Amino acid sequence: MPSYDFRTPRLYVEEALESNRQLTLNKDQAHYLINVLRLDPGDSVLIFNGRDGEWLATRAQSSRKSAILDLIEQTRTQPQRGSIQFLFAPLKHARLDYLIQKAVEMGVDRIRPVITKHTQVTRLNLDRMRANIIEASEQCGILTVPELLPELRLEELLASWKASETLIFCDERAANQDPVANLQKTKNGSVAVLIGPEGGFSDQEREKLSEIQSVIRLSLGPRILRADTAAVAALALVQATIGDWC
Repeated sequence: MPSYDFRTPRLYVEEALESNRQLTLNKDQAHYLINVLRLDPGDSVLIFNGRDGEWLATRAQSSRKSAILDLIEQTRTQPQRGSIQFLFAPLKHARLDYLIQKAVEMGVDRIRPVITKHTQVTRLNLDRMRANIIEASEQCGILTVPELLPELRLEELLASWKASETLIFCDERAANQDPVANLQKTKNGSVAVLIGPEGGFSDQEREKLSEIQSVIRLSLGPRILRADTAAVAALALVQATIGDWC
């Protein structure tokens, strides 16, 4: 695997990437490169779009308010998408930003908000969530940008759950058993990690979750963790046991 280049700025774009192409950046991206990063003509930037790998580009001659990039060469090929879906009850503002950023850093493939009985936040700013996903991808050298899925109520999610997909239910009431041994029960295929709200799941929700044939109840230890902390702990266990770390 080519080593990451953390010295050169990285920028996400929507356009297709290929040799001998120029890209004209939008107003916000041009402002970021010119006024925040202070890139001069000839300076380098790494470009990715989540589909065509990572490309080295240089800033072409342009005005102080616009930026055109010349694509030079591909520096990393596009990896295969992962198989971990992250399901979570939304949190408030800054903690939600943190949760999204850390999920991206931990290598999830899809992100979906799930509304539960005790969820405190039900009005979501999906544009802000998408911006956090892109920013985390830019900063952490990630090429496969996670897909942001629309929110669902928990009962809707469970009603259409596929038996072929393992649901890892992070449950503070689960027996405090070896989490690695518990996760090794997982069959090959896609996996979803479910993190509940600060108030936990209702008894009715727990009953519905227990009816899922492919569910695994996962204890995160003897301490009660905040939802954002629980997400990082659970995703680390999953990646180290059955994900792309092993």
